[in-house]
Amino acid sequence: MERPRRTMLFIPGNNPNMIQNAGILGADSIILDLEDAVSITEKDAARLLVKNALEDLDFYGTEIVVRINPLSSDFGIKDIEEIARVQPDALMVTKATEEDVQKSCEMLTKIEKEQGFELGNIKLFPLIETAYGLENVYNIIKSSERVIGVLLGAEDLTADLGVKRTAGGKEIFYARSKIAVTCKACRIDAIDTPFADMNDREGFIKDIFTAKSLGMTGKAAINPRQIDTIHEIFAPSEDEIKYAQAVINAMKEAEKQGKGVFSLDGKMVDAPIIMRAQNVLKKAKLAGLV
Repeated sequence: MERPRRTMLFIPGNNPNMIQNAGILGADSIILDLEDAVSITEKDAARLLVKNALEDLDFYGTEIVVRINPLSSDFGIKDIEEIARVQPDALMVTKATEEDVQKSCEMLTKIEKEQGFELGNIKLFPLIETAYGLENVYNIIKSSERVIGVLLGAEDLTADLGVKRTAGGKEIFYARSKIAVTCKACRIDAIDTPFADMNDREGFIKDIFTAKSLGMTGKAAINPRQIDTIHEIFAPSEDEIKYAQAVINAMKEAEKQGKGVFSLDGKMVDAPIIMRAQNVLKKAKLAGLV
């Protein structure tokens, strides 16, 4: 079933209070983080906490993604082995490579068979945060049919590139564009990197509009206060919805009259405009706006 992924909210995997309330925070997806948010000494405890939460808590339909540790670490394999058995919606593969996505997919298939789960039910969300991952993003996506989206991790990517991360984001323009276009070609979601400065609301809003203008379909959040603003900007506006409905209504009327070409408000309407209108209404429906 398709679902909106305008927001993916990071929640530390070692914070029981935040995990307990995750389902009522309003995000489309929750990322329970076992990697960066958790110190080395707390990795095993955090994994157990997240596993128990997935077994016992009601997340009220919110998509639950668990960000695992790198498979090259001492924790990544254990994360998959234990977390997959309680069926999260997806696993987020850190510093994703083709090999890591393939290995994750193989492990998931094995576990699903052992547990009697529907094969392919647990999805994968590669996290692109290295230059190598960025240049191989298409191959990473195509390495498993479980991949449903890609998240850009700009902090690690800019560190790998040896450049400064700025509020303006010029240094990640190429990364955003490449991920957005590649994901669109593969018909999956492209989720933008979080905006870290909670005190810079103007910069935050500009950053969301920039991501949307480049083709990103959603944005990660690090604080629940960011959710409503992201939703508002990524959702179709009232005017966009009204125009899209008018286009579709005019198209239906033209079809009844046997017309292949028609105009609306004095302007010719062609296939790309119809497709855009259909996409607007699809997004509006997923967001519960129509």
